[in-house]
Amino acid sequence: MRLIGLAVVLAVSLLAPLAVEGQEVGKTSRIGFLSPYSPDFDATWRAAFRGGLRDLGYLEGNNIVIEARHAGGQFERLPALAAELARLKIDVFLIHGFIAIDAAKKASSTIPIVFVANPDPVGLGTVASLARPGGQVTGLSDLHSGLNAKRLELLKEIAPSASRVGVLMNPNSPVYVAQWKDLQLAAPALHLTVVPVEVRGLEDIDRAFSTIRKEGVQALNVLGGWPMNHKRVADLARKSRIPTISTTRKTAEVGLLMTYGADFPDLYRRAATYVNKILKGAKPGDLPVEQPTKFELVINMKTAKALGLTIPQTLLLRADEVIQ
Repeated sequence: MRLIGLAVVLAVSLLAPLAVEGQEVGKTSRIGFLSPYSPDFDATWRAAFRGGLRDLGYLEGNNIVIEARHAGGQFERLPALAAELARLKIDVFLIHGFIAIDAAKKASSTIPIVFVANPDPVGLGTVASLARPGGQVTGLSDLHSGLNAKRLELLKEIAPSASRVGVLMNPNSPVYVAQWKDLQLAAPALHLTVVPVEVRGLEDIDRAFSTIRKEGVQALNVLGGWPMNHKRVADLARKSRIPTISTTRKTAEVGLLMTYGADFPDLYRRAATYVNKILKGAKPGDLPVEQPTKFELVINMKTAKALGLTIPQTLLLRADEVIQ
């Protein structure tokens, strides 16, 4: 009888569904993803996050549910979307960038927040320090500011005769003020003059290119971090025969000449680890903010040909992807 009882226990244990370590059996956790962008823009990043969750044993629709809300470039919608997610009793917020963090904090002072691609978490006051964030927020930086000098170097390499580089920026954002200072410091060593080109909203893009022509801009650095119609920028830059660089692969895919920045899908895969730890009971304020470890250079050869540019072979060999 004892042997039969033992066999039954073993059989039940083998047939029972495996629970994620540290989770209650049968518990379904809810993640609220809040983005200032459109669903199409961050679809690849969300897919990488889901892949990271699967690697950790989470199955969407089984023991995890992801509620996604997108502002589509309309920042004023973020507070209502964050409040909607909080009412769904989510276990953790996943936030892209820094713009939506305040909305999430106002929606709930207790729901943990994991951010991805915050350009300057300490400088923006998102966390107390990288090592000890404190409070309800932690996540992954994308080092946008720290890569500005490198982007200028790449522009100079691809357009060596250029001396005036326009910087497409939103002056209302504190993160762009910091990036502008970085660019001003880096430009003289490359014999470049940086020219601010203000874009406060999507409706300003055409006007910005009038400024670019008047200022004699010969290349353009498109700063990341706020909703932008990159396809419109790419189209106008091609018509003006101006080489461009920006921050993420997505912008090269829609026609900008070149991008250099953190590997966003990798950041999102790593964000799954943060979410996993928090669901197991870790406090976000005790989880250090991490920096990117993978960077990617992407070159759009269709755009290069339209601009009449010959891309140096040394640069092509360094590229992580060349779009033909």
